[in-house]
Amino acid sequence: MRIVVLVSGTGSNLQAVIDAVVSGGLPVEIVAVGADRAGTFGVERSAAAGLETFVVDFKKYASRADWDDALLERVAGYKPDYVVSSGFMRIVAASFIDAFDGRYINTHPALLPSFPGAHGVRDALNYGVKVTGCTVHFADAGVDTGPIIDQTAVRVLAQDTQESLHERIKVAERELLIKVLGDLARL
Repeated sequence: MRIVVLVSGTGSNLQAVIDAVVSGGLPVEIVAVGADRAGTFGVERSAAAGLETFVVDFKKYASRADWDDALLERVAGYKPDYVVSSGFMRIVAASFIDAFDGRYINTHPALLPSFPGAHGVRDALNYGVKVTGCTVHFADAGVDTGPIIDQTAVRVLAQDTQESLHERIKVAERELLIKVLGDLARL
């Protein structure tokens, strides 16, 4: 199974996927890793692992539509079976969703449909839930509204801060992403 992974930050989920592939525990090929801005550690760690990388820098395009078109063209050129949005902090155009319909996977640090959006951990903590977690879902044109593939619960501890809770969620998210990718590869 061929995947393209999209990142905006450090790529900690990506590193877990790289490690699982290298160890032979995950039967996928990471054909490329892309980012929406230059200088991300996710791209640096991918290059260090010998993976092909690319940047479609949002700031270098005259319009949102131009960026969307460039991202779609770049990702489609790799002919991936799945595209994995892992900490990719951009909402893509409907044309991107349509091009990879049912093949664009997103990770989210909350138990969807609760707490969608960029601040799932903060929102869950502020709401006072006792259990939150992570979700891997098929992305659609909404914000974190696509069909859920799988979820993992994470208990909220009395002493949790947003940072401590997010770190525990990230551990669960890495394991869940690898499980989901493995399940999809074995279909």
